[in-house]
Amino acid sequence: MTTKRFFTYEEIHRTVAALAREIQASGFDPDVTVAIGTGGFIPARILKTYLKKPILTVGIKLYGDDNVIHGGPSKVQWIDEVERKLKGRRVLLIDEVDDTRTTLAYCLRELLNHEPAEIAVAVLHCKDKPKRDELPGAVKRYWAGQHLQDVWVVYPWDAEDIDAHCAQAEQAGHR
Repeated sequence: MTTKRFFTYEEIHRTVAALAREIQASGFDPDVTVAIGTGGFIPARILKTYLKKPILTVGIKLYGDDNVIHGGPSKVQWIDEVERKLKGRRVLLIDEVDDTRTTLAYCLRELLNHEPAEIAVAVLHCKDKPKRDELPGAVKRYWAGQHLQDVWVVYPWDAEDIDAHCAQAEQAGHR
């Protein structure tokens, strides 16, 4: 059985705040952030509080409704007028978890086709395990809020019963 790690909104917020401080301390000042949906939406919105940058969103699908990978990643939603919004700009790509790296690498390659001045990556969690793909060489900056073992990550925004979710997180000592 796969170990599950339940995160609370409070933990997520604290992780994003620390991530924002790291990004700001690095001197990287993005012109725009791009959130990979659906997992990157909430972290991107919290980062906006600290970085004060506009958010664009993309939808990438890797898993089917059965939580099984069926083929490779595919675009579900993409940025309107992408060249005008990305060309020559500093972009921060945001997602919730760097697991297999398949979706993240796919999205980076697609965004790099539109010639940003620089593209960086911020993820809430990076699973410390072998990846199926590599970050493109053009990506020089990568931040992970936390590094995790290979566990099944359960985010509060996926919970149907938030009280039960928080109880499980508290029971595991993660509150």
